[in-house]
Amino acid sequence: MENKKPILFIFWVIAIILGVTLFKQFDFKTFKFEKPALDFIYLVVFLFSVFIIIKNSKKK
Repeated sequence: MENKKPILFIFWVIAIILGVTLFKQFDFKTFKFEKPALDFIYLVVFLFSVFIIIKNSKKK
């Protein structure tokens, strides 16, 4: 149980950083991203980290 806390913290940090980055790069006037290819990679990693966080929270 002690082993998973640092890993979960890392996924929290990744999710927060990528969430803020995606929010900043989204243009609400045109509903498009500034750099679509890079933002797609950010979105995939963000969703993966949120999935890991939710998966670990359901185990408890």
